[in-house]
Amino acid sequence: MEKRQLEIEERRSKKMKTAKEVMDFIKKNDVQMVDFKMVDINGQFRHVTIPATNFSEDTMKDGVGFDASNYGYAVVEKSDMVFIPDPETAMIDPFCEIKTLSMTGNAMIIDYPENRPLAQYPRNIVLAAEEYMKKTGIADEMLILPEFEFYLFDDVAWEVSHNHIGAEIDASQAPWNTYNEGFGNVIGSQKAYHIAKPLDTSFEMRSEMCMEIEKAGIPVKYHHPEVGAAGQFEIEPKLGKMSKMADGTMNIKYIIRNVAAKYGKTATFMPKPVYNEAGSGMHVHMLLTKNGKPVFYDENGYGQLSQTALYFIGGLLEHISSICAITNPTTNSYKRLIPGFEAPVTIGYAMANRSAVVRIPAYAKDPLHKRFELRNPDATCNPYYAFAAILMAGLDGIEKKIDPHEKGWGPFDCSLFDLPEEEKAKLGGVPANLTEAAKALKADHEYLTKGGVFPEKLIDLIIAHDLAEDAELAKLPHPQEYAKYFDL
Repeated sequence: MEKRQLEIEERRSKKMKTAKEVMDFIKKNDVQMVDFKMVDINGQFRHVTIPATNFSEDTMKDGVGFDASNYGYAVVEKSDMVFIPDPETAMIDPFCEIKTLSMTGNAMIIDYPENRPLAQYPRNIVLAAEEYMKKTGIADEMLILPEFEFYLFDDVAWEVSHNHIGAEIDASQAPWNTYNEGFGNVIGSQKAYHIAKPLDTSFEMRSEMCMEIEKAGIPVKYHHPEVGAAGQFEIEPKLGKMSKMADGTMNIKYIIRNVAAKYGKTATFMPKPVYNEAGSGMHVHMLLTKNGKPVFYDENGYGQLSQTALYFIGGLLEHISSICAITNPTTNSYKRLIPGFEAPVTIGYAMANRSAVVRIPAYAKDPLHKRFELRNPDATCNPYYAFAAILMAGLDGIEKKIDPHEKGWGPFDCSLFDLPEEEKAKLGGVPANLTEAAKALKADHEYLTKGGVFPEKLIDLIIAHDLAEDAELAKLPHPQEYAKYFDL
């Protein structure tokens, strides 16, 4: 344990706060490069690297210039921004052969006499949501736990051209390899959940992923094989502060992908990469505290949840369609949100019921861990926007006293998949596609703009992006259309 702790301390910066502390760390650890990781509007890392000898107090004060139009944030004629690194995020990047110190931070608009924060930059949004929560007096901290489901493939190829539209994937243990020479340990379709060795062939790889995640300062709860037999797995961290876990989500995805590449694999967080196998979600567990005390616990409430917690659930369910435009921002997201694969479709809440949009884990009994999870999000989202939107919807439910039981959204102790169609229609469901989600966001986003947390400009950018994504794919002939219509 002592050796492991030393590794973590060597990797981390011990929450440095000044340029001098960073420069001392660089010198002490013989750092050669400093890498600045920025986040674009889609929630992907971009980066700029400088020689460590160039890092100075001016770097922390003046930042590093970048073109925000290429990140999706600004029009070309007003795109010059500066990135200000946050020394508290500094850590040695384990995937660089040349010793590199990595930092994320915030984007600023170049202005005089002082620069000002770029309101739509992801880290600024999540920090603004936390500040709004504190101002309401409802809570002073939101803790979240995102579950990371992903697939590992041995080979991936795709092409979209005038004369070829198709994709091909392979995983050695996938059901389609049963008769292929040279493949062993094949797992039946939808039969991989918690499968043990020797069938769990990626165990060491995932353990290494978890070790690297912990070295990055993110405690891990567990990892295991998931349902999808074509190489689906899950890594789950422990509860963490919302803004820190947004940074953590970026780092966890970065680590999973890089460790997979080291083993000759490709990791994907696509919600539905394999037809007729389980999709990959990012279920988000959440709870609020105030002065260190639980806001969501009531020994006598349904599922031991307080009325405040139920109002929070009411806000989530009230705004679920518009939330989906942010938490499920790809066309592929809606190929996962279908009945039959443990993905939520019908709006509702319940204890230990995986068919509900909001599920209350039966095993979380401790007052300080009493929580629920939102099951529709997936990891293609921008985590800063997604977590902030979830918080703002829940706070709106508390402020407006939206009771999910009075709305008829539960609690349900039966599978919502098995409800009669007329009952499902009364409850409503998550959007069927990205266009529906974008239109819902256009009609319902006032709860996001409270306190100036989400700027209207950002809402417009998200809506425009979602509509364009759906329109682009709608024009593309699908291989299945050849199978169905070629001979008509």
